Amino acid sequence: MNASSASFSHVSEQPALMIPVAEGDGIGPEIMSATLAVLKAADPSLTFKKVSVGLKAYESGLMSGIGEDTWEAIDAHKVILKGPITTPQGGGYKSVNVTLRKTLGLYANLRPCVSYHPFVSALQPVMDVVIVRENEEDTYAGIEHRQSDEVYQCLKLITRPGCERIVRYAFEYARAHGRRKVTCMSKDNIMKLTDGLFHKVFDEIALQYPEISSNHMIIDIGTARIASRPTDFDVVVTLNLYGDILSDVAAEVAGSIGLAGSSNIGHDCAMFEAVHGSAPDIAGQDIANPSGLLLSAVMMLVHLGRAKAATDIHNAWLCVLEEGLHTADIYKDGVSQRKLGTRAFADAIIERLGRKPVKMAAVDYPEHEPESLVHPDVSIPAHIPATKTLVGVDVFINWDDSGRNADALGAALESLARPEFRLALITNRGVKVWPNGNPQTLRTDHWRCRFPMIDTRLGTRAISLLLMRLAEAGFDAVKTENLYEFDGVRGYSQAQGE
Repeated sequence: MNASSASFSHVSEQPALMIPVAEGDGIGPEIMSATLAVLKAADPSLTFKKVSVGLKAYESGLMSGIGEDTWEAIDAHKVILKGPITTPQGGGYKSVNVTLRKTLGLYANLRPCVSYHPFVSALQPVMDVVIVRENEEDTYAGIEHRQSDEVYQCLKLITRPGCERIVRYAFEYARAHGRRKVTCMSKDNIMKLTDGLFHKVFDEIALQYPEISSNHMIIDIGTARIASRPTDFDVVVTLNLYGDILSDVAAEVAGSIGLAGSSNIGHDCAMFEAVHGSAPDIAGQDIANPSGLLLSAVMMLVHLGRAKAATDIHNAWLCVLEEGLHTADIYKDGVSQRKLGTRAFADAIIERLGRKPVKMAAVDYPEHEPESLVHPDVSIPAHIPATKTLVGVDVFINWDDSGRNADALGAALESLARPEFRLALITNRGVKVWPNGNPQTLRTDHWRCRFPMIDTRLGTRAISLLLMRLAEAGFDAVKTENLYEFDGVRGYSQAQGE
């Protein structure tokens, strides 16, 4: 009997459930077909609705890469299982993943990174770390501008509500899954306001979970320690860009990014997807490893309250690994017993449904995930708004005259600052170049000019008057940032060298 049609007597009765699926591009259709075969064998009450996401949607003229049928299906079923997507280069195409995460409010990206040594080669043979990544903010807001011939800008946006809900989710996950410690990683020694807020919120929320150990690490040494000493970590919560990099590092150290699944959780919707890319170079060859997508589907079943099927699939998958039945990406002479193609690997899992691994620890998912994880409470505790006082303005000027002489620029701007402002400093790429700048500092055509207010009662109209004087003098002000104090505390960074 073909394994894909073999009966599985351990299937429990479950209500029918429709799941939207996006096959994806490259190897996506192959690994999705293999994954759905395993899901159907473990839980015949599941049905699947294919929706259009990826290259076909782009080619039909949808710049987002997402068909209307996809939005309708997610709205109806509150979940999607998605294969890897190829985003066309250039032409203003947006990432499908980022669009789905942000549009649907999928703020928490969960990535377990586990090693399966000695059955799968791993740089770190003992590893079981969960990365909880903030999924919507940071530089992934995608707000970029070209401001001069030489300078481009990307805005990093961090919000208190965004920090509070991702940090709380990390602690709720640790509590629900018996994890012992949550580590926060940021770069607040440099980005004292944005990353500083994330660290501050983490410390505040950690106090509400006294049974869980907590600590903070700077992201660079934290990433190095994940690679060298992963047993120091349990759950790690971090910002969007850091989490993207950190979770790939952790997955590779654990064995292979091809084995890494992920979930994207919001209050009402969830998306489950493999971490790896679409690998078009091996598409259609029946050699791709479906494990990443399959383990994502296991996470989906747990989220949906189908614990029995999730447990059976995960244990059968572990059985296949420990028996040395491996796809080409993890096959290794002396460790592996047989090399399997994509579909044969899925069939091997189906044959072992109902079994438990002998040498590796079996999994046993709880009957229901806590409501705090299935439908997270993202309400933000009320706080008293700070008293906000306008104290000045940073004006960014595109200026390339006189050999980039900051003293000449400063002399011109000092006279234009009055009567509402004074010129306090000029920076280039964040480094102070006036007054008393170092001639060794590299200078571009983009200058930040800081104008503190002489009288803070003047308000924003004073900024308009300053900008008019600058324009009339021929200066190109490409950007402004108002300078505020909040309850008397400076709400802006000092310059390097100030």
